[in-house]
Amino acid sequence: MSERKVVLANDHGAVELAAEVMKHLEARGFTVTYLGTDKAESVDYPDKAEEAVIEYRKGGYEFGVLLCGTGIGISISANKMKGIRCALPQTKYAAEKTKQHNNANFIAFGGRIDYPEPVTDILDAYIDAQFEGGRHGRRVEKMMALEGK
Repeated sequence: MSERKVVLANDHGAVELAAEVMKHLEARGFTVTYLGTDKAESVDYPDKAEEAVIEYRKGGYEFGVLLCGTGIGISISANKMKGIRCALPQTKYAAEKTKQHNNANFIAFGGRIDYPEPVTDILDAYIDAQFEGGRHGRRVEKMMALEGK
């Protein structure tokens, strides 16, 4: 089996969550390229999103994980970049569906959000799901055709 790689980036709003997610991913056997900050000093989430996407585009990564205070700003930033489908699920169900139906290549979370389920469980639902293709493939193609409009 080939190496399973993930890129992970965060700003100052998700330092603790980033450490938890990185530990969890490594326990699941992923090699994590970490581009985040482990300090409380302010870091701009658009910069972290851009760094992660640029790294992801080098190839060999299964997906990326982005974290900021709410997950909103960093996911919007990533979604501005060509070819990125970054989801911001709040539950295991939503995480599973974003892989099955949208084939998201990035997933985002907020370090200051109180989730109804552990973030690591939500992440696992995403990781363990498979893209279903078929009508969902057609819809992903239509979604990606919206870029630049």
